[in-house]
Amino acid sequence: MIELDGRSLTIEQLLAIADDGEEVGLAVDARERVRASRQVVEQHARGDEPAYGINTGFGSFAEIKIPSDALEALQLNLLRSHAAGLGDPLPARSVRATMALRANVLAKGFSGISVETLEALIALLNARVHPYVPSRGSVGASGDLAPLAHLALVLIGEGEAIDDQRKDRKALRSLRPVPGAQALRRAGLRPIRLGAKEGLALINGTQPSTAVLALALAAAEQLARAADIAAALTIDALRGSIHPFEPRIHEARPFAGQITSAANIERLMRGSAINQSHELCGKVQDAYSLRCAAQVHGASREALRFVRETVAVDANSATDNPMVFADTGEIVSGGNFHGAPIAIAADLLAAAVVPLATISERRTDRLVDPTLSGLPAFLTREGGLRSGLMLAQMTAAATEWRIQSLVHPAGVDTIPTSANLEDHVSMSMTAALKAERVVARASEVVAIEILCACQAIDLLAPLVTSPALADVHRLVRSRVPMLEEDRAPSPDIVAIVELIETNALETACANRVK
Repeated sequence: MIELDGRSLTIEQLLAIADDGEEVGLAVDARERVRASRQVVEQHARGDEPAYGINTGFGSFAEIKIPSDALEALQLNLLRSHAAGLGDPLPARSVRATMALRANVLAKGFSGISVETLEALIALLNARVHPYVPSRGSVGASGDLAPLAHLALVLIGEGEAIDDQRKDRKALRSLRPVPGAQALRRAGLRPIRLGAKEGLALINGTQPSTAVLALALAAAEQLARAADIAAALTIDALRGSIHPFEPRIHEARPFAGQITSAANIERLMRGSAINQSHELCGKVQDAYSLRCAAQVHGASREALRFVRETVAVDANSATDNPMVFADTGEIVSGGNFHGAPIAIAADLLAAAVVPLATISERRTDRLVDPTLSGLPAFLTREGGLRSGLMLAQMTAAATEWRIQSLVHPAGVDTIPTSANLEDHVSMSMTAALKAERVVARASEVVAIEILCACQAIDLLAPLVTSPALADVHRLVRSRVPMLEEDRAPSPDIVAIVELIETNALETACANRVK
């Protein structure tokens, strides 16, 4: 069980919760902080002084005082009115990550929520009841209000949920939604009653944006490692030089990401008979897509490092408004709900992934072009009668264009909302969802390179690649046979994407890739 304390949740723990169904609990010290902040809220709720979201309306209704006998209705109406999302629902893994992040942030003790309500959210997560959360509706200011409202409705027995009681930790596949009250009953849970500020505490935060970005980041980091593997396969298959990846070159320009990528490629190519066969060929330099692979991949890694730092901070940050300070008994309005840090990081992630795809497609093009590769055209022995992998490269080009069309930053624009009170918004949810799509498409481009590189290595027999790359080649061939007769490449590409996404490709390298 992962204990939530509001301070130490890691991205790796978040992935375990999202994908492996790891259960969570509330740390003892967090419980005390939550209780202390709740006492402050209850004290203000009983008083006459206006306190935003406790005894006033919301947004542009902030100046309207709410009578004490209507405070529960105020919070209930907040959840109902803000559940205005549309579009495809977030996948269960994204919802699980959102629930875990929101519970962790509430555990910091700045929201004024009750321990009982926080534990109800944790119980919902552990019972594998996943609220049905439409993906569109958030502008990333005042938090991701619409997605979190859909999530919170299930806690009060409303809304809809994906009721996954099978304990299949790897599945988490989408099922047909059921009414929230029904999902609670099946899980043996009861609806909660909202006290003062609790509806606001449940929906005021950036957690859906952060959750989607965290999962996209993990996939992007995985893709960066796969790109190094793909580059090593291709460089060897194209009889490129190993020397551009010597450590001394990269130590002279010491970007950490570049050094890591260069070391990966050099380590993977070490011991290749293909490489040794052309050691004295007289060729002076390789094309940039081969020779500069470490510099390009490394630049992407540097950007992803910044994204990781941003996600790690936000995962353990209070994003509520107003914030409750139990040590002084004060309730103070602020703007930590603004999604600008997440929007910028998500836009950067999308942009950072693009070079991994563009340079991969260029290497694929060299593999299928006989004037550049010295290999049979389109990697088939009977060109003309057969087309080989001609269309695989075209698909890579088409997918690359799709990626480039997605990377216009979402965070560079803003549309005022809430009667111009929220006059600057971040679009963090849009940025995170877009980054997620970019990573998925880039994985397909890299998978196509791996498909072509493995075919090229087969065509170079009896020369053999390095032991490390031979292990990768063997894994690919366990799912994708060598192309002899023409067949549809699409299932082969999908199979290699799965090898990337399940870490099987890295596992085959036996920790040779960092």
